[in-house]
Amino acid sequence: MSSLAHFSDWSSLPDHDRLVALKQCRKRLGSIGRRLNAVEHEFPDDGWRRGPLAGMPYVAKDMFATGRSRPSWGCSAPQAAAQPPAWIVDQLDRAGACLIGTATMTELAYEPSGITRRGALNPWRAEAIAGGSSTGSAILVASGCCFAALGSDTGGSVRIPAHCCGVTGLKTTYGIIPPDGAMSLAPSLDTIGFFARSAADIALLWRSIFGNDERAVAKYTKACVLEDAFAASDAQIVHVCRNAVAVLAEGGMTIEARHGFPEQADQYALLVLQAEAAREHRDRVDDPRIDPTLRKRLGKGLAISDEQLSEALAARDRLQGQFVSHFLGEAEVALLPVMPIATPAVDEVDPASPRFSPRVLYALSRFTRFANYLGLPSLAVPAGFDSSGMPVGVQIVGRRGSDAALLDLGVRLQARTDWHGRVPSAIAAEIAAGQGIAV
Repeated sequence: MSSLAHFSDWSSLPDHDRLVALKQCRKRLGSIGRRLNAVEHEFPDDGWRRGPLAGMPYVAKDMFATGRSRPSWGCSAPQAAAQPPAWIVDQLDRAGACLIGTATMTELAYEPSGITRRGALNPWRAEAIAGGSSTGSAILVASGCCFAALGSDTGGSVRIPAHCCGVTGLKTTYGIIPPDGAMSLAPSLDTIGFFARSAADIALLWRSIFGNDERAVAKYTKACVLEDAFAASDAQIVHVCRNAVAVLAEGGMTIEARHGFPEQADQYALLVLQAEAAREHRDRVDDPRIDPTLRKRLGKGLAISDEQLSEALAARDRLQGQFVSHFLGEAEVALLPVMPIATPAVDEVDPASPRFSPRVLYALSRFTRFANYLGLPSLAVPAGFDSSGMPVGVQIVGRRGSDAALLDLGVRLQARTDWHGRVPSAIAAEIAAGQGIAV
């Protein structure tokens, strides 16, 4: 692995450097991004816009309306008509950012492994999963093809690929970003998310959308560790994530232990996901163009009654309050691994493979789903590497509306570490050969 310099404050760059970086990212998107099967569409230059993000190259998961192409939603053919840009795309465009393409995703965003129709490849190791469903978005950030990327997170679809690809990913508070113009999977769980190399990079996007009131950003000083999640994780995951917790402690945070896990929230998250996804996409249950395993999942979701779904949704406020009072208490954030296992090989989570393990597939989102059900923001940050050289992420979960404060905490963690600056050696060598600005 290599360390790669990048810009954590795009707004401080002169126009010349922005233009060079934008051109280089376009070039990488068409070379590295295509080779990793992470690109759905490339967009031509549509002019220079003024604003704090002027010229900033970004990509969007191919489930957002862009005004430039018809989104595929990860399927073999376009699934929606061309529409005006989604709310979040419009906001970034207004801030001057440059949408250079769309990223591949798993079919209908209903697959945490990252197995896509195009066969997207993890830049760290080709046989390893890249995580899903915002697969291409994480790959393109990790491989230096863009400064940032848009994704969605219904059960972990930003945080899982962030872990697998060694980048930073924010699952936002439910409802804080309007989903207008984005494909819906499970409306009660769907959230818009961001990828970038660092929390500082995502904070730049956040400020461009919500403003720059530094006084409103709390400086968190207390965190709790969800010990049951650590106890249920592989030893290497525990070691890496404990080291990240130790860095926070060295930086002055008080760390407390909490026992238990929000199991009921996790189980309700699965039920709501299955039931709402089936209702949103019931017309695809018998569509032969859709993957048979996915159609089977949708069919199972239709067997969940409206009464069961209503019961699960009705319990959400109570369980959110329980999480805040019982698990957080006086702490501002909860810390736990993104995934309890090392990033598995593709064939371990592919139902068509003889090595397929349902247990491994289930484990991918084991620690992420509850935050969607409770509507809480969660930041996944690189925490180090396992013995095989694959990245590992730690998850920071906060109260509703604490997104900016989570990013501030991520910035503080990453100011004391360089895990987020590491890229696969082969990718770094290819970028260095370009002889220019790296992002």
